Amino acid sequence: MKIIHAKDYDDMSRKVANLISAQVILKPKSVLGLATGTTPIGAYKQLIDWYHKGDVDFAEVSTYNLDEYRGLSGDDPQSYRYFMNHQFFDHIDIDKDNTHVPDGTDLDVEHACKSYDQLVKDAGYVDLQLLGIGRNGHIGFNEPADAFSKGTQCVDLTPSTIEANSRLFDNPDDVPRQAYTMGVQTIMQARMIVVAATGADKAQAVHDMIEGAVTPQCPASILQLHTNCWVVADAEALSLCQGE
Repeated sequence: MKIIHAKDYDDMSRKVANLISAQVILKPKSVLGLATGTTPIGAYKQLIDWYHKGDVDFAEVSTYNLDEYRGLSGDDPQSYRYFMNHQFFDHIDIDKDNTHVPDGTDLDVEHACKSYDQLVKDAGYVDLQLLGIGRNGHIGFNEPADAFSKGTQCVDLTPSTIEANSRLFDNPDDVPRQAYTMGVQTIMQARMIVVAATGADKAQAVHDMIEGAVTPQCPASILQLHTNCWVVADAEALSLCQGE
């Protein structure tokens, strides 16, 4: 793993955006794997700013998001498709037909998962995968488990993940209890992975990801085995790492 130190959230966001923009500039037809949640919002804002300044262009880019809540349609304000449109896609020149999110309205789990896996495979897998990390070490919605997941799966969200996501809902009881998520094996197929993390509440997860044992009890720990993984984090997030 390559560690990039950031001063704070804004600095982390700029550094993450730098890595993404470099990928797109060098390969205009890049396939990007994107993430939701509060962590990447700053990076998306920076990329939007650079797009409007003419520094980066997304016209030929295609994207594949990590996950979506099962049961939510793309026009639901709490869906990840809505999030991506509102936070990023609506503000750049990307072709919406080239942006992909698991279909939360497809309640046939087997069909929904196999369909998304096929889309990612047909794209040749991802050039750059952006990840956040959960407080329990999850990546995407791949929660701690007895084995690493392979392809897209439907997962039951853990109480800690539901609690973390409840800040985005008016009522915590409205947080969906299931989601479709790209599997760990698929994430590892990405040619480059960028993990973004800030804050003391992520310190234990970041430590376990970088310096802990490789175990499905901390899904992010498998990233130690990736040959081109970058971690962009601030001092608080790296505070428990001995080598940092």
